[in-house]
Amino acid sequence: MVQTDKVPPGPQDGGSSSGSGNGNGGGDGDCSPPAQPSPSPVPAADVGLPVPPGDPPATAEPDATDAPEPTLAYGGLDNRPAPPRTDSPGGKKFLCGVVEGFYGRPWSMEQRRELFRRMRRWGLNTYLYAPKDDYKHRMFWREMYSVEEAEQLMQLITAAKEHSIEFVYAISPGLDITFSNQKEVATLKRKLDQVSQFGCKSFALLFDDIDHNMCPADKEVFSSFAHAQLSVTNEIYQYLEEPEHFLFCPTEYCGTFCYPNVAHSPYLKTVGEKLLPGIDVLWTGPKVVSKDISVDSIEEVTKILKRSPLIWDNLHANDYDQKRLFLGPYKGRSTELIPRLKGVLTNPNCEFEGNFVAIHTLATWYKSNMNGVRKDVVMTDTEENTVSIQIKLENEGSDEEIEMDVLYSPQMALKLAITEWMQEFGVPHQYNCRTVPHSGAKTNPIDTGGIGTPCLNSTTTVTTVYQQPIMSQGSPLGGEPVLLAKEEEEKKQQSDEEPMEMVLEKPDEQETKNVNQILTDIVKAKMSEDLKPMEMDKESIAESKSLEIFMQEDTGSDMAPMQTDELLNKELYIPGPNEKPLYAAEAMTLEDLNLLAEMFYLPYEHGPKSVQMLREFQWLRANSSVVSVNCKGKDAEKIEKWHFRATKFEEMCRRVMQMFTRLANCENRSILYDLYPYVWDIKGVVAMVKSFVQWLGCRSQSSAQFLSGDQEPWAFRGGLAGEFQRLLPIEGANDLFYQPPPPMPTSKVYAIRPYFPKDEASVYKICKEMYDDEMDADLMSDQPDIIGDSLVGGFLTLSPDYCFVLEDEGSVCGYALGIVDVNPYARKCKVSWIPAMREKYIKPEASKELSEEQKMMLSFHEEQQGLPENFLASFPSLIKVDVHTKVTDPSVAKSMMGCLLSSLKADGSRGAFCEVKPSDRRGLEFYSKLGFLELAKMEGFPKEMLVLGRNL
Repeated sequence: MVQTDKVPPGPQDGGSSSGSGNGNGGGDGDCSPPAQPSPSPVPAADVGLPVPPGDPPATAEPDATDAPEPTLAYGGLDNRPAPPRTDSPGGKKFLCGVVEGFYGRPWSMEQRRELFRRMRRWGLNTYLYAPKDDYKHRMFWREMYSVEEAEQLMQLITAAKEHSIEFVYAISPGLDITFSNQKEVATLKRKLDQVSQFGCKSFALLFDDIDHNMCPADKEVFSSFAHAQLSVTNEIYQYLEEPEHFLFCPTEYCGTFCYPNVAHSPYLKTVGEKLLPGIDVLWTGPKVVSKDISVDSIEEVTKILKRSPLIWDNLHANDYDQKRLFLGPYKGRSTELIPRLKGVLTNPNCEFEGNFVAIHTLATWYKSNMNGVRKDVVMTDTEENTVSIQIKLENEGSDEEIEMDVLYSPQMALKLAITEWMQEFGVPHQYNCRTVPHSGAKTNPIDTGGIGTPCLNSTTTVTTVYQQPIMSQGSPLGGEPVLLAKEEEEKKQQSDEEPMEMVLEKPDEQETKNVNQILTDIVKAKMSEDLKPMEMDKESIAESKSLEIFMQEDTGSDMAPMQTDELLNKELYIPGPNEKPLYAAEAMTLEDLNLLAEMFYLPYEHGPKSVQMLREFQWLRANSSVVSVNCKGKDAEKIEKWHFRATKFEEMCRRVMQMFTRLANCENRSILYDLYPYVWDIKGVVAMVKSFVQWLGCRSQSSAQFLSGDQEPWAFRGGLAGEFQRLLPIEGANDLFYQPPPPMPTSKVYAIRPYFPKDEASVYKICKEMYDDEMDADLMSDQPDIIGDSLVGGFLTLSPDYCFVLEDEGSVCGYALGIVDVNPYARKCKVSWIPAMREKYIKPEASKELSEEQKMMLSFHEEQQGLPENFLASFPSLIKVDVHTKVTDPSVAKSMMGCLLSSLKADGSRGAFCEVKPSDRRGLEFYSKLGFLELAKMEGFPKEMLVLGRNL
């Protein structure tokens, strides 16, 4: 219901179809087509389905998995199941829980069972099954479930019952149903009959995200689109013998989709008048993703619908932006709404493990007004609120009856959620591989074999529409990274019939029936790595140090030994007398988890720490002129203030790197796999921003040229990473910011920093090694500096302000060098650099065949031909980037290029170019992947080189 570019209906339809209808959606026409015989319910035996087990006894004891666990209590959230709520309008049970209704790969059966366990523990009661990318829920809704699919869906419904969760099966036929065709309606009935045989008693018909226009056949029967939908909905509701819970999702499901508005929408008016009173209506609020849902807005829609709505809440949905994840608290909904609603179902993140906070805080909100009090005491996050909550918690242990209506604080709810979530990170866990039958237009029962552990990326893409069955996440789809060769070999050695035990997994006896038929191998993931925690000491920040010394010390704090999921079952390493001990994985802390939540907060706002980082970077960027070497009338106090705030900002960046490293080493790989792509992305952007700030502090040759008119931090797509990207000079270079995570998680962190004179030997060494590798020989032994002098010496000597180095655990392993304007650089070369090189290297005789060494020496003694002026007007900057072959992370090259191009553009460059030999295939491929294109030959171009360029 979220990923949509839907346009509200125009005046010609008003939620209804033009044509033979009256177009106002509010006519008196009958809502039912001509009556025709309805098919009888289809017995399970007739479709080859297993007969569902009976409902579990009401007094059944919970299994060990569901045993109450001691946690902090807040608003009744003490792991005790909530008593049945009948405080919703109409006397029905208040439905509160989760809707799996996003676009993207559906959750696995194992994840759904874990969801039920958590919901029961937190007091939630409803699960709505509506994954948009389950073939048979939406696109191929007419298709019956196969035997394998039916068995798993039946097990899921049974598991929901065992955990006291109301299972609501939703079907979405609106894409192509012909409402007036009784064969279509009969097909829909037959499909729901099949699901009924699985033990499902609650249903939903969804008509969201579809075209408003009716087909010609429907226009002849129904006066409006609303009448067509309601005809089928009412008939299905009565056919199913009016179940207690039956939901209807209208096409106008939020305020912005209502024409002309909510109060005067003909479509909603028809729904209110013609929809049978026992059917509840789903509503997302003022918008598809609503920042706030006010009491007034709910009263307005209640009036026209003639019933209280049930909220389908997309606050934490992230299927519309692949770079965003929402770990903030449930917020912007007053608890005063509870007595005015039929229920609230959150449609959360696509990544299952990323929903702990979203669902936990919803439960806290739900229990904060258990008795349906009409007014909140207060709904802000002030200090007084915190004190009130603390007093409430202190009274929680007393014998007297506790009033359940307590004040709801989103920040306190978040604190409680991450405190409980923290315990999950240290529990070794990885979800089972799934083996599933394929679901599609033509489904036949098929055999499924064991598959290996899915690679990371098989669960991370959230906006690409995958057509998956309800038993999702099978074998990797085409185009996704394949398993590593080592894992392939290990997988082949394992028997498909040999089940492996999951580490600290808590199986439910009722849920493990026939489990060997549907589950495959499980991989244990244990990692060992020791990182010394970095302390953030205010006094150390204020300590007087030179910028170069500080950055040299700083690089080590970002480093950690590389750890991947391949490092399994290794023997314990015992260091020798002169060897350093291995690092051991350091556990995530509450501070890390709080930072994580605040970096991926909510759709319309960032967390406080993220806002602080953005403000600091904006201030440093805007005031960078005070530390420019060209700044006139230098103010020592302003310079000191700028460097102090820069140091503070770099401390914030280091905390992000530290959090990334700890997360990458956490023992719960299920959590890691879901969060890693997002943390990897923000880590890369923050590293680039940090390097740019370091460059501003000591390299700015002129006032940086930035765009004006800063926006609110939530005004653009991409979340916090996107916001930082837009604050860099190369904000439009999306390709440099697209850095997919590696197939297997790694905690490796590289540092990019400005170049210092002491780095010259390291840069020369890398330059020589890369050249030797290109030439496939170790050349120039007589003149060890000739390669560096020829290829990078001029950059380092005459343009050090635009040079960066890449560090790996303290050693330089790459460089990015630039010249902001080639013309003045060429003049400087003639005056200083070329004469020094002519003095250093004797001109070889040109009469004999020259070696590569002699050709380089000769180049210093020959007149250099300049590039055409019309070319340099568009591409004034020359660059050279090299990364050592030992660096296996392809994203660092993009980050280095991003830092270099940001510095060049900040000082006015319009474009950059590089020169590559035609025979250097590695170099051509390298620069091409970084967005450089070969330029057409122009008069004045060097004949022996290719010129590649990129606009800035």
